[in-house]
Amino acid sequence: MDNDLIRNYAKTGDPIGERIIVHGRVLDENARPVPNTLVEIWQANAGGRYRHRKDTYLAPIDPNFGGCGRTLTDEQGCYVFRTVKPGAYPWRNWVNNWRPAHIHFSVFGSAFAQRLITQMYFEGDPLIANCPIVRTIPDPRAIDQLVAALDLNATIPLDSIAYKFDIVLRGQRSTYFENRPEGN
Repeated sequence: MDNDLIRNYAKTGDPIGERIIVHGRVLDENARPVPNTLVEIWQANAGGRYRHRKDTYLAPIDPNFGGCGRTLTDEQGCYVFRTVKPGAYPWRNWVNNWRPAHIHFSVFGSAFAQRLITQMYFEGDPLIANCPIVRTIPDPRAIDQLVAALDLNATIPLDSIAYKFDIVLRGQRSTYFENRPEGN
């Protein structure tokens, strides 16, 4: 498992950008922890560019940032990632629209039959309200649950700011999953 996206085992340099910690819990509909759940993330670099040959955004690729990681939740359903805050990037399906900074999440586990996919946004980002992807979500409460809260108690002084993002698998408080909109 590799939950430290700051460390690049292929190169010696550090990635460019604001270092962050993303942590939270995977919970069932009764707020009970779901242990041993595989949580994967992928994201753009600090300039808003994915490390993918089809990404043609003009921001440079950061050679010291891979952009993906994975970890298992512990017995309390907790997970943690260390990464850089991704940048916003233009949404090419529209003339002048931007995706807010976000991190993609993929969740696998024995408590559910299919991989669940969602996105996490950052508290206070003014681009969230105008995001064409977010605007497809009909329930404002579901959108609010996709916004990670700043968590100053989990920061590493002089190194990383922290954001908390809990993932609820089912029920009325369920996280909005892109591949399961009917179950949200």
